[in-house]
Amino acid sequence: MPHDWIIPDWPAPARVGALLTTRNGGVSLGPFGGGAGTGHDGLNLRFGEGDEPRAVAENRARLARRLPAPPVWLRQVHGTDIVDVGALTAAAGSEPTADAALCRRPGVVCAVQTADCLPVLLCDRKASVVAVAHAGWRGLAAGVLEASVAALAVDAGDVLAYLGPAIGPKAFEVGEDVRDAFRSTTPGAEAAFAPFGPGKWLADLALLARLRLARLGVIDVHGGTRCTVLEPEHFYSFRRDRITGRMASLIWLLPEE
Repeated sequence: MPHDWIIPDWPAPARVGALLTTRNGGVSLGPFGGGAGTGHDGLNLRFGEGDEPRAVAENRARLARRLPAPPVWLRQVHGTDIVDVGALTAAAGSEPTADAALCRRPGVVCAVQTADCLPVLLCDRKASVVAVAHAGWRGLAAGVLEASVAALAVDAGDVLAYLGPAIGPKAFEVGEDVRDAFRSTTPGAEAAFAPFGPGKWLADLALLARLRLARLGVIDVHGGTRCTVLEPEHFYSFRRDRITGRMASLIWLLPEE
């Protein structure tokens, strides 16, 4: 199966490049394969999950050929740290530990990996800065979007956001702990939780992200309609499969003409 990468449909400036991968278009096999895990062309981009390292390396090489430079990968820990990948040097070593990346330099590719967590692309209307955040429920509740928007250092009203594929509101079963984490910090959070049995709820992660962004003054928000769990032909999902690959959400600045 060929790749079916997603080009975000949002009114970002022409200098902003962005791309979200799916599970298709690589060389990984088995649970890391394409097309609901039955294909032989999975585009798993993460080492260390049980996939063949050579397959992951080839998948990353295929992706890099589509980009202005290889992505700067992060070691993600469900936290709130954001790194300026444009300021990194070769001496910085391996993957920085962070759950968001930003850049003001053309040609440097910010990236996060997901398989149910919500990837959030950010840019400003002047194309002076771009960022991407890894927003699972823990990072979202802890403030990864607040940290990312603050790090952009622009007026929140000038920020555009795009919500990539993530576990959707028909699939994200959570307990009272998750609901309580947002009810105490996010005005309007009640609307993002539907009852699903005693002590259980279905959570709308994209809506929670929109609420958090709106509280910051970011209201130009797009995407947030694709569910990783319910579209196995397109997306990896940890909640659905447990043993699975990872997709990438990427954003960068193009040189000024």
